Amino acid sequence: MKKFDIFNQFRDAVLIVNKKGDVVYQNYTFKRWFKGFINLKKFSHNTNFNICPLNSENLENYSPIWHALNSKEDFFACVSYQENSGQIYYYDLTVLKKGNYSILFFSDVSAKNLLEAEKKKNEKLQNECEQLKEENEDLQNIKQKAQSQAIRIALINKVSNTIRESMDISKILQSALVELASMFGAFKAYYASSDGNKFKVEEIYGAKRLSKNDVISFDSQTFSELLDKKISVVYAMREYVDAKPFKQPIMRVVVPVFHLQKLVGVIVLLSYQKRELNEELEILEAISFQLGNAIIRAELYQKNIQTVKELKQALKELKETQLQLINSEKMASLGQLVAGVAHEINTPVASIKSNNGLLAKLIPQIENPEISEIMQEINQIDSEAIERISKMVYSLKKFVRLDEAELQEADINKELDLTLDLIRHETKNRIEIVKNYGKLPLIKCYPNMLNQVFTNILINACQAIDGKGTIIISTSYQGETLTVSIKDTGKGIPEEEISKIFSAGYTTKGVGIGTGLGLAICSKIIEKHNGKIIVNSEVGKGSEFVITINSK
Repeated sequence: MKKFDIFNQFRDAVLIVNKKGDVVYQNYTFKRWFKGFINLKKFSHNTNFNICPLNSENLENYSPIWHALNSKEDFFACVSYQENSGQIYYYDLTVLKKGNYSILFFSDVSAKNLLEAEKKKNEKLQNECEQLKEENEDLQNIKQKAQSQAIRIALINKVSNTIRESMDISKILQSALVELASMFGAFKAYYASSDGNKFKVEEIYGAKRLSKNDVISFDSQTFSELLDKKISVVYAMREYVDAKPFKQPIMRVVVPVFHLQKLVGVIVLLSYQKRELNEELEILEAISFQLGNAIIRAELYQKNIQTVKELKQALKELKETQLQLINSEKMASLGQLVAGVAHEINTPVASIKSNNGLLAKLIPQIENPEISEIMQEINQIDSEAIERISKMVYSLKKFVRLDEAELQEADINKELDLTLDLIRHETKNRIEIVKNYGKLPLIKCYPNMLNQVFTNILINACQAIDGKGTIIISTSYQGETLTVSIKDTGKGIPEEEISKIFSAGYTTKGVGIGTGLGLAICSKIIEKHNGKIIVNSEVGKGSEFVITINSK
């Protein structure tokens, strides 16, 4: 019944029975928990009071369901339910009397008991963990007491040798931190360089709550001790100001590292051991003094190396700048043209592959004269396409090498016709080509580059036309200005996208179809011819690309 659907939101199982004893509703939880439910009578037999002191031959007296339905008041009982498999579950049964209905709520007590058991198990594991930590602390104390004076002296000698033999700051610091951590039984050791009243972490050994380049600070008392060249030894809950607290106090040793009178940085050692430091402080002072000198010496060495690198780089950049000044104009176009080579070659290559595939299928059937004629026509188109590819690549190389490029006189109307022949596979039997050619003189230009422009715009126009349509090509020459207009009846370009279509990387053809380089290259080619290209478009009616070139 839909009026009871609200009970599907309840976590408890809900069963609704009318006065006749008919089950009128079961919510989702009830169906999930009591999958074996067939009828109320069998369900009642499988349900018992958790504690039942009755002594009766009437089995219904042992059924909490029977009592609940026959009670005139609201009813509550702790009940058990035994599945067919023998598995027993425990529930708190609450029954509300509402008009003609008894609403039975079953709350799963078994899950609650299981949760309590898991909590107790978890508490036991936590206690064992704490016990293990205490045992580990005892082991650390034993290890600390076992350190001998001979090992401490060997430590100083080892660190001193590393400092003398290396100019690598990182290697020097790592070596010192490893040895100091071993001597003090520290679970973490790190070096932080001084930056005013704060410190930046440079090298870390051991457990890492910190990362390189993290900035930390200490309380005012510790910082005052450091400025006085004193080693700070405290038992603290925090490693530094604003750090997360430890679960137990730790011994924190902060050793100032000076060079002359300047505080260069600090070495921080963290240990769970609790003991007095006597001879160890003298060792720390000796190592600190050596580290201060080593750090400054290594920094000066690194600065000298960096200066040499910078001078070499500056010399290299100077030579490159000389070449860039000579080739600045061609380099401005090189990036976009080379990036668009694949895009520009795709059109004629696609034509060749398509025609060759068709030719391969038709050759076995060449007995028909008409088919033979088609084969010859396709073969001619393939030849022209191959020639077009060669010219296009050659033209691109010429354009990149401006010093070798040559202007030629060309008939733009003929160049347009050549382009139309090459894209015939896109227009045949689908798109009507209308030519409104004007009388044009021979124009000094780079013909192959202009053909790339025409090809790109015409292919875009074909792709913009769904089904059949028309492309109108108009040419004119007036006042030493050549004008070429290519207008289609395609789907048009939204106004907000018109300003973006000549930007490199912008495409409306979708992922994997367009690269967004075609029109960007077209724009550059027309600019090279001292011309411009503009677009007029209306969504649903089509687009018009107008190219103007000054022939002076």
